[in-house]
This record gives sequence, structure tokens and C-alpha cells, in this order.
Amino acid sequence: MICLQLWRAVPTERRLAWCLVLYLASLILVSMTGKSDAENLPPVKIVAFGTSLTARGGWQPGLQTRLAACLQRPVSVESVAKSGETSTWALTQLDRVLAEQPDIILIELYANDATLHRFVSLAQSRKNIGEILDRLHQRLPRARIILMAMNPFSGLRGLIRPFVDSYILVHQAEAQKRGLEFVDHRPGWERLSPDDLAAAIPDGAHPRPEVASKIIVPELVGHIAGPGCGE
Repeated sequence: MICLQLWRAVPTERRLAWCLVLYLASLILVSMTGKSDAENLPPVKIVAFGTSLTARGGWQPGLQTRLAACLQRPVSVESVAKSGETSTWALTQLDRVLAEQPDIILIELYANDATLHRFVSLAQSRKNIGEILDRLHQRLPRARIILMAMNPFSGLRGLIRPFVDSYILVHQAEAQKRGLEFVDHRPGWERLSPDDLAAAIPDGAHPRPEVASKIIVPELVGHIAGPGCGE
């Protein structure tokens, strides 16, 4: 009724301009409302769970930034990781992961299991990762659980892990048996020349963060958000 009265009060020759002003105002209001809704979405919470390849990885900030831009919503990435630890240690850290109530859990827990001096057999590693996956999935049934294979090892770091590929395979098999996801970053590293690879991983185990980000982040963003998003 008020709108009708206002319409009648506007001189006929000005009604077109008045309509245009109202139309533009409505477009601005819709645009501002859409932006507010996007900003008010809760963040996508990610926990990276692993060894020094996570604790010292340096790829988490890039993942957070690029995934947020791709999804058009906030993203937070936290780490539960410790250098030198194994899947046996990881079994004692599940409450820390669960406390974050993540939407996505990224897991790499094979690298130190595979070292000769830590005495985690292939069978024990497989049992551990199976228990980790079961407990996480039971407590967080809606979370995406993604196992990862990371970078290659070389030099002494490679020599003490002669069967690392077998450890990766059994972790992958346990994920697939449960219908969970697996992302293999090794092909990205294999595309580097031998000299570039040596420069990227100078100690034979821990990549430079800037190079790790270039290889790991696009792969994860594309896997999480869909093809084309990580490019």
C-alpha cells in the first residue's frame, strides 16, 4: 500500500527514473546479501595428520589459501604431526584429531614405519593404519579421510627405507578396503629432473616448503574441490 501511494505521488514523467533507481538498489542489496552469506559460512576444517613431512612440510598455508579461493568460503588447516614418529604414536593422538571436529583429515603415516631402525613391521603398520582409519571413521562418519603418499626419499634417508613402497601399498589398500580416498603425490615429484629433485629435497627426505607447495597444493585442491580447481 505504501509503495502504491509513493508510486502515485511520483510525477508520471519521473516514474521510469524512479523504477530504475529501485532496480539498481535491489541489485546492490542482493549482491551485499550474497557476500554476507559467503562470509558467514563456517570454515571447512582440515587436519593434517602425520610425520615431519607434515610437521615441517610448509604446504598447509598454501592449501588453506587456494582452497578457500576455490570454494569461496573460509578454510582452516591445522596439523597434528611430529617429526620422527610412527603410526604407533599416531594411535595415541587420535583424540587431538577428533577434538578439532574436522571436515577433512589428511593422513601420511608410513614414512617412519618404513625405517629399519624403528622396527615397525609391515604387518604392524598395516594393523595400525587400519585401526586409525576405523576409529576416525566411527567417530567422524561424515569427514572425508584422505590418505596420502608424499615425496620420494634418497641418499641415506632412502637407504634406511628400502621397502617404503610396500608400506605405501598396504596403507593404500587399507584405505581402499574401507572406501576411503587416496592421493599419490609421487608422480608430481617424478616430473622433476634429477637435478631439480635433488635441489628440492636437499636432505633426501624433507622438501623445501616452496617446492612442496607447488606440487602438493594443486593436487589436493583439485582432489578436494574437483577437477580444474587446483590449476
